[in-house]
Amino acid sequence: MSTAILTGPPPAGSSLEEDLRSLGFDVRVAADAAGALAAVPATERVALVDPGFVGHVHALRLALTDPRFPAAAVEGALTAQPDARASLTHALGAVTAGRSGTPGPASPARPEEPAGAARPDSGSEEPTGTAPWGASLPDAVTARLEAGGVAVHRPELGVLVAAVPDGDDARAKTLAEVDAVDDEAVRLRNAVKSRDGFFTTFFISPYSRYLARWCARRGLTPNQVTTASLLTALVAAGCAATGTRAGFVGAGALLLFSFVLDCTDGQLARYSLQYSTLGAWLDATFDRAKEYAFYAGLALGASRGGGHDDVWALALGAMILMTCRHVVDFAFNEANHDATANTSPTAALSGRLDSVGWTVWVRRMIVLPIGERWALIAVLTALTTPRVVFVVLLIGCAFAACYTTAGRVLRSLTRKARRTDRAAQALADLADSGPLARLASRTLGRTMAAGTYSAPYWALLGTAALFVWPLVAHTVGTWRAVPQAVVYAILAGVAVAHPLKGPLDWLVPPVFRAAEYGMILTLAATSDAPGALPAAFGLVAAVAYHHYDTVYRIRGGTGAPPHWLVRAIGGHEGRVLAVAIAAALWHGQGFTIALTVLAAALAITVLSESIRFWVSSGAPAVHDESGEPA
Repeated sequence: MSTAILTGPPPAGSSLEEDLRSLGFDVRVAADAAGALAAVPATERVALVDPGFVGHVHALRLALTDPRFPAAAVEGALTAQPDARASLTHALGAVTAGRSGTPGPASPARPEEPAGAARPDSGSEEPTGTAPWGASLPDAVTARLEAGGVAVHRPELGVLVAAVPDGDDARAKTLAEVDAVDDEAVRLRNAVKSRDGFFTTFFISPYSRYLARWCARRGLTPNQVTTASLLTALVAAGCAATGTRAGFVGAGALLLFSFVLDCTDGQLARYSLQYSTLGAWLDATFDRAKEYAFYAGLALGASRGGGHDDVWALALGAMILMTCRHVVDFAFNEANHDATANTSPTAALSGRLDSVGWTVWVRRMIVLPIGERWALIAVLTALTTPRVVFVVLLIGCAFAACYTTAGRVLRSLTRKARRTDRAAQALADLADSGPLARLASRTLGRTMAAGTYSAPYWALLGTAALFVWPLVAHTVGTWRAVPQAVVYAILAGVAVAHPLKGPLDWLVPPVFRAAEYGMILTLAATSDAPGALPAAFGLVAAVAYHHYDTVYRIRGGTGAPPHWLVRAIGGHEGRVLAVAIAAALWHGQGFTIALTVLAAALAITVLSESIRFWVSSGAPAVHDESGEPA
């Protein structure tokens, strides 16, 4: 239970107490705010609210109930979660002592004034210049918190009102401003991401927001809607796996409905401010699980249909392309999110294009975000064959990947920016280097000079060594290809031997992903082992999950998975070497078994650690609010 402390009785006719109770607060009216605060258990969220507060209920909701922030405030209201309770107690003690004219134990004297000096009277400026002592008590405490280094979240209110008017005339005017704005309409509008794809914006969100409100009013949680979306997509994949026309039509319809639910869960989280660590994990991983399960269903359906078409290589290729494209997005964003400058003319051109309505939508559509992509897959599944679905998907995604990657390369080459240590560490974590690469990095890599473009150069050279000679000499899957895997591991270590601060160093993680996934596809496609491609699909899916998990941990600010996990699963170069040796050792059914065992072992290892992390208290309660479509 959360507690709201009103620092005095509200005016007659005020609905403030009722509004706070509707938000789940136990309301206490107390002139002695410090004493009331001390009576609230330290494990509870607590809010300080001025009794004269006038504003929209949703403004209070945004300020007082969002679980992602230890402390948050709007004018006249302040909240603190257990992590910030000690700072709140200190700040409240300092403010109340200052107003009473005697410093309390929680309010240490300042260097410029003698110990025990009285604080200014109400209405004079508080010595730090943070807030007047005559201000609303919650506002004064908020200012004291911020002066003490506590990050207090201040939500964007837009047209919503949150104020403490002074006098009857000002109060009447503020009440009129509240009545002039429909906060429920604002709440519904804000439940939708500000930036989304064309299909999502115009064909899903206009009604999915109302579905989100319907779910909220019936007590459904975002996690339940997310799970329903996953189950719907799995049923869609099962329909596709039947290989019948009716199954394909049903699969397409269910996939679209799954996407509606996928939009609804995020809108429900924003509508009701229900963010959680578990929700962050589900939201981060289920989209990929749904899409790749549907690929597998299409591949199974093609093999079971009348034509007995084997499209597993196409399905695996689509998954690889999509994952590599996402790694490009993630690595570029991590490399530049805290760069100290951005003077790229390419970025300036992009900004100008974003100022013209139609170019914004064209640019969002051609990159095939999740809405456009799932709509394309659903329609083609219902009307054509799995082979057509994958061919069109591969062409569209390849074009989108080339478009976005080329633009980002141009930005990186023309911008003048200094990348931070944090960005370099994020890229190193995304590289997923294992023991072999780290050994090469500490030995041979340290002897190599660090050039501007040396990291992507060595990464590309290692990838070329992995593919070019075995393909030209027709040694793929033999012992003669194993040394090339060793060379790849060495050159991969050289690539990450120095901090990844070069303009194109963000290309290193996607190059490694393309090398690892591409080699698994090549070995499975060129082997004579029955079932090798489905087994390879499972192996790449397990490894891709690990890489997505790494991305979302970094986004949440908790860093990469633990080193023991990366060592246990070998790193990208260790897995490449293991698969190369398995292909040389076993042929036929043995290779399929080896891939299956490796996939199962990896899946169990990374999933168990991922679940342990995302349900732990240290996991971040983050959701994708960037608006960038996946």
